[in-house]
Amino acid sequence: MSKILSNIKHLIFLFSFSAFSQGDSIVLNEIYKTSLTDGKAYEWLDFLSNQIGGRLSGSLNAERAVNWAESELIKLGLDEVRLQPVMVPKWVRGNPEFAYVETKPGKTLNMNVCALGGSVSTPPAGIKAKVVEVSSFDQLEALGRDKVEGKIVFYNRAMDKSIIDTFKSYVGCVDQRYDGAFHAAKFGAVAIIVRSMTLAIDDLPHTGSMSYGNLSVQQRIPAAAISTKDADLLSSMLKMDNSIKFFLKQNCKQLDDVLSYNVIGEIKGSEFPDEYILVGGHLDSWDLGDGSHDDGAGCVQSMEVLRLFKVLEIKPKRTLRVVLFMNEENGLRGAKKYASESRKNKENHIFALESDAGAFTPRGFYFEADPKNFNQILSWKDLFEPYLIHFFELGGSGSDVGPLKNSVNVLAGLKPDSQRYFDHHHSSNDIFSTINKRELEIGAATMASLIYLFDKYGLVKVTKQ
Repeated sequence: MSKILSNIKHLIFLFSFSAFSQGDSIVLNEIYKTSLTDGKAYEWLDFLSNQIGGRLSGSLNAERAVNWAESELIKLGLDEVRLQPVMVPKWVRGNPEFAYVETKPGKTLNMNVCALGGSVSTPPAGIKAKVVEVSSFDQLEALGRDKVEGKIVFYNRAMDKSIIDTFKSYVGCVDQRYDGAFHAAKFGAVAIIVRSMTLAIDDLPHTGSMSYGNLSVQQRIPAAAISTKDADLLSSMLKMDNSIKFFLKQNCKQLDDVLSYNVIGEIKGSEFPDEYILVGGHLDSWDLGDGSHDDGAGCVQSMEVLRLFKVLEIKPKRTLRVVLFMNEENGLRGAKKYASESRKNKENHIFALESDAGAFTPRGFYFEADPKNFNQILSWKDLFEPYLIHFFELGGSGSDVGPLKNSVNVLAGLKPDSQRYFDHHHSSNDIFSTINKRELEIGAATMASLIYLFDKYGLVKVTKQ
């Protein structure tokens, strides 16, 4: 009997929230219509990508992006726009990398590579050594120092093509990029090259952050990504002749930390100004492309959320805050600084939404929420289905909003269609010409709609049993 009563109470709970949301479909319709017919996100992204370009943390372009974002938010007539100082790492790529395979003295074949973010350089004359191919750290350890010392370790574990959610496939192999140099150096390797994190078979190397763990500066070895097409070719060549040599030259350098900023803008809440709802993306990017998908799109979509509230004269009950974070790509310094300052100021963030998965067609959201708040979120799902937005699942949020998580609030991440994202991610193919205007605008409207609902209904108060 107790189970039946519990199910009845659950149904009543869901019904009550469904009843609350019936009139909201009109507001959502206006949000989508305005974003699609009078949106600003695409124009903003055009400028950020084509007039500023790639925005490595600590670079001049990152500084220009901060100034531009501050200026555009001021133009929206928000209640407050400010810059939050944060010290960030400054890594520079230097002159373009160069690599080749040498099959015999004087006979070489050029390879497409790029340095991983945070890597040290090679000696001025480069490194040339034999190659040992592995697909896991366990395999590397099984080879041992005798077979690794003095060689270049080639990590060639591909993203799993059978997994539909490409982010899960990415997670399944990104450890070799991030920790590969740390493990290889312990066995005396002189450098590593890593298969690019993409499902595409092409000539584009994909960069990304890496770590040396607790290795001293003297123990650190150069780390580079190789395109998937060249990774396949190199693997085939090694099977025929494991005595071939690989040459790598890169000129990157880690400099001292520099001052940068998170860009923050807000609309004060009319009823609960001390309850904050945050929407954001990260303003920094890698340097190979212009950072349109990662994460220029998330930034302009987040800015558009507040612009839509202003244009449609939706007066929020709670304070809406857009945060464009600095240094997501290689340190999360901006996110950590924002969360630290928020805790110091005792700011109550009830909800935070991040867009950092590209500008593709939105499918829904991932959430970090307790059962009662997630049930409220599920009661809104019907409002999104006319726009073909139907993925509402527990399972995560975003790197920059993650530090804000506490025992009562809700975090979310926009989930676009992921099939094409890793064709562009951290590569020279992450450029404005690959952005679909309509998909970008639907994403912004989807974010604004969820923010509207959270502002209207707030959190479900969870009572202790």
